[in-house]
Amino acid sequence: MAHRASDTVTVLNNAEMESLLDMRTCLEAMEDAYRDLGLNQAVNRPRSHTYFPTQSKRWQNFNYRFKSQEGGLEKYGVWALRITSDMAGFSILPGGIKRRKLMPAAAGNRYVGLILLFDMETTEPLAIIQDSFIQKMRVGATSGVGVKYLARPDARVVGLFGSGWQAEAHLEAICLLRKVSEVKVYSPTPDHRTEFADRMAKKLSVNIQAVDRPDDAVRGCDIVMAATATVDAVFDGKLLEPGMHVGCIVASDKTQKRRELDDVAVGKCDVVIVTSREQAVYDEQPDIYGAVQKGILSWDRIHELAELVSGQVSGRQNPSQITLFNNNVGMGIQFAALGARVLKLAEKAGLGRKIPLDWFLEETSP
Repeated sequence: MAHRASDTVTVLNNAEMESLLDMRTCLEAMEDAYRDLGLNQAVNRPRSHTYFPTQSKRWQNFNYRFKSQEGGLEKYGVWALRITSDMAGFSILPGGIKRRKLMPAAAGNRYVGLILLFDMETTEPLAIIQDSFIQKMRVGATSGVGVKYLARPDARVVGLFGSGWQAEAHLEAICLLRKVSEVKVYSPTPDHRTEFADRMAKKLSVNIQAVDRPDDAVRGCDIVMAATATVDAVFDGKLLEPGMHVGCIVASDKTQKRRELDDVAVGKCDVVIVTSREQAVYDEQPDIYGAVQKGILSWDRIHELAELVSGQVSGRQNPSQITLFNNNVGMGIQFAALGARVLKLAEKAGLGRKIPLDWFLEETSP
């Protein structure tokens, strides 16, 4: 259970998050959160993206977007509301590849993303936490839980799409869960993938090579992980081989349709797990909802991570199956689990600034 050290609200920044949270802790927290959700000991509200129709005066073809997601966990007694106030749009990479981009529109070329943590017994606010580092870690850790339950135990070779911060978190999680001997990384910008390969090879003590073609990050791999901000599929699904585990993270919404896997890849998967079927329907996500509409998948074949982790459904049944974990949406329970853990760690370490609790309380009913 979360607890208050004094009559204050704790404010924590990303640098403090980075000093307190490691990937192993995040993996444990995400597995616990999804198990509790499967056991009806947690509640989650679907993510909401709201776009303002008028384009930005400063950023051409970019629009204001407000995002929110929330959830609570009985184990910690906390409710988390994660909000971002964004300037959202797309950029074009070398080769004409389109990717999602958020502009640093706030003062000092910065961004706005916050996690508000509440005590579900007293109703009081507990903490206000910057969301960027937790965002990185909770996505990678959630995909890692998918790897733990779905990838073959003897998986050794990883094909990785992406060379940004999400790719870094995903690779770190995979290396904690499997004895990785080789990584093949592809991203559309050669300098980025080369720098990523060199840096992460030193950090993880793993053989990592940058490859020049998407195909090279699929062929001969045991785990194929897409951790990008792309709009279109990153490889040809025909390349998938028996025994592979496939992961992806792009979370499309109704306004901005995006995907990392094509229909062929989705259709070749024997086991399909998502974070949320409800979100796939709500946002009409092309790689899940669209696949069902086309008859490539049926809803009875698509299960949720919470069902898998809590033992309600089975995952891989044999070494030749192709498994898919589509990490198709961020969920409020992720922020509740990590927020509760990091608040406890911060109190122990004496980190964070304190705001009087009284500033947030009112005498009349809302």
